[in-house]
Amino acid sequence: MTENTSTSVLTFRQARAEDLPRLLALLADDTLGKNREGVGSEDPVYRAAFERIASDANQYLLVAELQQEVIGMLQLTFIPGLSRCGATRALIEAVRIASALRSKGYGSELIREAIRIAQERGCSLVQLTSDRQRQQAHRFYTALGFTDSHIGFKLNLTQH
Repeated sequence: MTENTSTSVLTFRQARAEDLPRLLALLADDTLGKNREGVGSEDPVYRAAFERIASDANQYLLVAELQQEVIGMLQLTFIPGLSRCGATRALIEAVRIASALRSKGYGSELIREAIRIAQERGCSLVQLTSDRQRQQAHRFYTALGFTDSHIGFKLNLTQH
Protein backbone atom coordinates (compact mmCIF):
# COMPACT_ATOMS: atom_id res chain seq x y z
CA MET A 1 0.00 0.00 0.00
CA THR A 2 1.37 3.38 -0.97
CA GLU A 3 0.18 6.92 -0.41
CA ASN A 4 0.36 9.27 -3.39
CA THR A 5 0.47 13.02 -3.80
CA SER A 6 -3.30 13.49 -3.68
CA THR A 7 -3.44 11.83 -0.21
CA SER A 8 -5.66 8.95 -1.38
CA VAL A 9 -4.41 5.47 -0.64
CA LEU A 10 -3.44 3.48 -3.70
CA THR A 11 -3.31 -0.29 -3.31
CA PHE A 12 -1.88 -2.95 -5.62
CA ARG A 13 -2.72 -6.54 -6.37
CA GLN A 14 -2.54 -9.15 -9.08
CA ALA A 15 -5.39 -8.91 -11.58
CA ARG A 16 -8.33 -11.29 -11.33
CA ALA A 17 -10.56 -12.62 -14.12
CA GLU A 18 -13.41 -10.34 -13.05
CA ASP A 19 -11.14 -7.33 -13.71
CA LEU A 20 -10.99 -8.08 -17.43
CA PRO A 21 -13.68 -5.61 -18.61
CA ARG A 22 -12.01 -2.79 -16.66
CA LEU A 23 -8.56 -3.75 -17.97
CA LEU A 24 -9.84 -3.60 -21.54
CA ALA A 25 -11.37 -0.20 -20.83
CA LEU A 26 -8.02 1.06 -19.49
CA LEU A 27 -6.18 -0.26 -22.55
CA ALA A 28 -8.63 1.55 -24.82
CA ASP A 29 -8.57 4.77 -22.75
CA ASP A 30 -5.60 5.88 -24.76
CA THR A 31 -4.87 7.59 -28.07
CA LEU A 32 -3.14 4.55 -29.53
CA GLY A 33 -5.29 1.89 -27.85
CA LYS A 34 -8.73 3.29 -28.62
CA ASN A 35 -8.83 1.68 -32.07
CA ARG A 36 -7.03 -1.49 -31.03
CA GLU A 37 -9.06 -2.88 -28.15
CA GLY A 38 -12.58 -4.27 -27.89
CA VAL A 39 -13.93 -2.42 -24.88
CA GLY A 40 -16.86 -4.28 -23.39
CA SER A 41 -15.99 -7.05 -25.82
CA GLU A 42 -17.23 -10.54 -25.20
CA ASP A 43 -14.63 -11.76 -27.69
CA PRO A 44 -13.21 -14.97 -26.21
CA VAL A 45 -9.69 -14.02 -27.33
CA TYR A 46 -9.44 -11.64 -24.38
CA ARG A 47 -10.52 -14.26 -21.85
CA ALA A 48 -8.09 -16.78 -23.36
CA ALA A 49 -5.27 -14.22 -23.26
CA PHE A 50 -6.01 -13.42 -19.62
CA GLU A 51 -5.99 -17.12 -18.74
CA ARG A 52 -2.62 -17.61 -20.49
CA ILE A 53 -1.15 -14.68 -18.54
CA ALA A 54 -2.65 -15.82 -15.21
CA SER A 55 -1.36 -19.37 -15.61
CA ASP A 56 2.22 -18.37 -16.57
CA ALA A 57 4.58 -17.98 -13.59
CA ASN A 58 6.68 -15.50 -15.61
CA GLN A 59 3.74 -13.10 -16.05
CA TYR A 60 2.27 -10.71 -13.51
CA LEU A 61 -0.69 -8.51 -14.38
CA LEU A 62 -0.57 -5.75 -11.78
CA VAL A 63 -3.53 -3.51 -10.99
CA ALA A 64 -3.69 -0.31 -8.97
CA GLU A 65 -6.86 0.39 -7.00
CA LEU A 66 -8.13 3.62 -5.57
CA GLN A 67 -11.06 3.26 -3.18
CA GLN A 68 -11.51 -0.32 -4.42
CA GLU A 69 -11.77 0.77 -8.07
CA VAL A 70 -9.17 -0.39 -10.60
CA ILE A 71 -7.60 2.81 -11.94
CA GLY A 72 -4.36 1.48 -13.40
CA MET A 73 -2.59 -1.56 -14.73
CA LEU A 74 0.58 -2.92 -16.23
CA GLN A 75 1.98 -6.27 -17.24
CA LEU A 76 5.31 -7.54 -15.94
CA THR A 77 7.09 -10.32 -17.80
CA PHE A 78 10.04 -12.04 -16.16
CA ILE A 79 12.66 -13.10 -18.69
CA PRO A 80 15.39 -15.47 -17.54
CA GLY A 81 18.54 -15.08 -19.59
CA LEU A 82 22.12 -16.14 -20.11
CA SER A 83 23.58 -12.67 -20.62
CA ARG A 84 24.63 -10.50 -17.68
CA CYS A 85 25.74 -13.62 -15.80
CA GLY A 86 22.36 -15.34 -16.08
CA ALA A 87 20.34 -12.31 -15.08
CA THR A 88 16.57 -12.23 -15.05
CA ARG A 89 14.98 -9.12 -16.57
CA ALA A 90 11.56 -7.69 -15.93
CA LEU A 91 9.76 -6.25 -18.95
CA ILE A 92 7.03 -3.70 -18.28
CA GLU A 93 4.24 -3.45 -20.86
CA ALA A 94 0.74 -2.01 -21.21
CA VAL A 95 1.10 0.71 -18.57
CA ARG A 96 -2.20 2.54 -18.14
CA ILE A 97 -3.76 4.94 -15.67
CA ALA A 98 -7.34 6.09 -16.16
CA SER A 99 -7.17 9.28 -18.22
CA ALA A 100 -9.09 11.36 -15.66
CA LEU A 101 -6.48 10.46 -13.02
CA ARG A 102 -3.25 11.01 -14.92
CA SER A 103 -0.57 13.43 -13.65
CA LYS A 104 -1.54 12.85 -10.01
CA GLY A 105 1.34 10.54 -9.05
CA TYR A 106 -0.53 7.25 -9.52
CA GLY A 107 1.55 6.16 -12.51
CA SER A 108 4.78 6.72 -10.57
CA GLU A 109 3.47 4.60 -7.71
CA LEU A 110 2.41 1.87 -10.14
CA ILE A 111 5.87 1.75 -11.74
CA ARG A 112 7.57 1.76 -8.32
CA GLU A 113 5.43 -1.19 -7.28
CA ALA A 114 6.40 -3.04 -10.48
CA ILE A 115 10.07 -2.36 -9.72
CA ARG A 116 9.59 -3.63 -6.16
CA ILE A 117 8.03 -6.86 -7.46
CA ALA A 118 10.87 -7.25 -9.98
CA GLN A 119 13.44 -6.87 -7.22
CA GLU A 120 11.54 -9.35 -5.07
CA ARG A 121 11.69 -11.82 -7.98
CA GLY A 122 15.48 -11.39 -8.22
CA CYS A 123 15.56 -9.32 -11.41
CA SER A 124 18.68 -7.30 -12.06
CA LEU A 125 17.18 -5.11 -14.78
CA VAL A 126 13.78 -3.58 -15.55
CA GLN A 127 13.13 -2.56 -19.15
CA LEU A 128 10.25 -1.20 -21.16
CA THR A 129 9.44 0.19 -24.56
CA SER A 130 7.30 3.20 -25.34
CA ASP A 131 5.83 4.22 -28.67
CA ARG A 132 7.73 7.08 -30.32
CA GLN A 133 4.56 9.19 -30.29
CA ARG A 134 4.32 9.12 -26.49
CA GLN A 135 6.63 12.03 -25.72
CA GLN A 136 4.98 12.74 -22.36
CA ALA A 137 5.45 9.09 -21.37
CA HIS A 138 9.13 9.32 -22.31
CA ARG A 139 9.57 12.26 -19.93
CA PHE A 140 7.67 10.31 -17.26
CA TYR A 141 9.96 7.26 -17.53
CA THR A 142 13.09 9.41 -17.58
CA ALA A 143 11.95 11.16 -14.40
CA LEU A 144 11.62 7.72 -12.78
CA GLY A 145 15.25 6.91 -13.60
CA PHE A 146 14.88 4.94 -16.83
CA THR A 147 17.43 5.72 -19.52
CA ASP A 148 16.88 5.85 -23.26
CA SER A 149 19.64 3.31 -23.93
CA HIS A 150 18.45 1.16 -26.83
CA ILE A 151 16.54 1.32 -30.09
CA GLY A 152 13.63 -1.12 -30.26
CA PHE A 153 12.30 -2.93 -33.29
CA LYS A 154 9.05 -4.79 -33.81
CA LEU A 155 7.80 -7.06 -36.57
CA ASN A 156 4.02 -7.40 -36.82
CA LEU A 157 3.46 -11.09 -37.61
CA THR A 158 -0.25 -10.64 -38.30
CA GLN A 159 0.63 -8.72 -41.48
CA HIS A 160 3.01 -11.33 -42.92
